[in-house]
Amino acid sequence: MRVISYSGGNDVSLLRSGAEFFPALIAAIDEARTEVYLETYIFSIDDTGILVRDALTRAAKRGVIVSVITDWLGTGRVETKQLKASLAQAGVQHRSFNSWFRRGVARSHRKLCVVDRKWAFAGGLNINDDFFSDEGRHAPLPAPRWDFGVRIGGPLVEAVHREMQDQWIRIGKMKLRARWDRFKMARRVSGYGVEKGPALAGLVVRDNLRNRRTIQRAYLQALGRSRETAFLTSPYFAPGRKLRRALEEAAMRGVRVTLLLGVGQFYLQDAVAHSFYPKLLKAGVRIVEYTRTQLHAKVAVIDDEWATVGSSNYDGLSLFVNQEANVVISDAGFASTLRTEIEVGVSEGRLVQLQDFLHSPWYKKLWYGTAFLFYRGIIHIITLGQDA
Repeated sequence: MRVISYSGGNDVSLLRSGAEFFPALIAAIDEARTEVYLETYIFSIDDTGILVRDALTRAAKRGVIVSVITDWLGTGRVETKQLKASLAQAGVQHRSFNSWFRRGVARSHRKLCVVDRKWAFAGGLNINDDFFSDEGRHAPLPAPRWDFGVRIGGPLVEAVHREMQDQWIRIGKMKLRARWDRFKMARRVSGYGVEKGPALAGLVVRDNLRNRRTIQRAYLQALGRSRETAFLTSPYFAPGRKLRRALEEAAMRGVRVTLLLGVGQFYLQDAVAHSFYPKLLKAGVRIVEYTRTQLHAKVAVIDDEWATVGSSNYDGLSLFVNQEANVVISDAGFASTLRTEIEVGVSEGRLVQLQDFLHSPWYKKLWYGTAFLFYRGIIHIITLGQDA
C-alpha cells in the first residue's frame, strides 16, 4: 500500500454543493481544448445532468477527446443505456463500470474530472440535481443536498489525470497479460514528492489491489497525530474497529472530536450507526445528526491543518469494498474555510445525548444490535474477513 504523495503549490478551491460545483465544472468543460475525463457514480438525466451532458457533447463536437465513466449500478441499467446513446451521437466515449457485476461486487464510487490537465475536480457530488433525493425516488428535498467538492489547479492535477487515464484503460478490453504488465509498471511509479509551498495536496484512492486501505490509513494517521480538534462528516457511519477505536482514543486524550452524520435516508443504516453511539459518547466523542436536508458530504478537518474532501463514506462499502477517491489538503486557509462550513452544519443538526441511548427501550437496543450483526456479517462475507 502506498503512502500519500503530496505536491506543493496547488490552488485548491472549496465548492459548496451543486450551486458552486456544477457551474465551475461546466465552465471548465466549455473551455476545454484537448481532452476531458469525467468519472461519477451517478449520472442522472435530470436538469443538472442534462446541463453537464450538453457541456460534454459541445466539447466533443469542437474536437475535444471526451471520455466518461459511470458506474452501472449507481447510474442504473436503463439510464446508462440512454446516457451512452446520447453521448455517442456527439462523439463522446463512454464506459460503464462493472456492468452486471462481471467483476465482483465492487462499485466505482469515485467523483473525478480532469480538463486539459489544467483543472481537476473531486469530491462527493454525483451528477444529479441538488433538490431531489438520490435514492431513485426523485423525492424533493427541503433544501439543497449538503455536499462539497474541490477544484484543483497545479501539480496535483497530473496525478489525478494519471489515475483517471489508468482507470479508463483498466475497465476497457485488455488481455490479462497486459493488465499484469501495467500493474507492475504502476508499482514503480513514485508520484510527486513533498514540496515546500502553499496548499500541499495529495490524491488518495481506494481499490482492491494496491490501495486496499489507503483512505482508512490516511484517517488513522491524521487522528493519531491530532492534538486539539477533529471534525468528521459522513452520510453513512459504519466504520471498522480500527477507525472507531481511533476516534475514541483521540477523544480520551483530550481532542475535541465531532462527528456530523446524516440520518433518515436508510432505516437499517441509522440502526447500525446507533449501535456505535454509546461507546463513542462514553469516550467523549460529540455526535451531531444533520437534520436540515440530505447530508452527502464526506469531509474532515483535523487541527485546522489537515483536511480531506472526497467520495469515501465511513462505512464498510467505502472503506473495504468500493473504489473511492479523496483529496487530502495540508493548508491552514483551506482547513479553516472547510471547518467553518462544518460548524454551520453542526449548528443545523441535533446533538445526540448519551442518556438517550442508555435509557432506550430493550426492543430498540435489540434492533440496533441485530442491525449491526446483520451488516457486519454481510461486509465480513464480501471482504472475506478483511474489514477490520
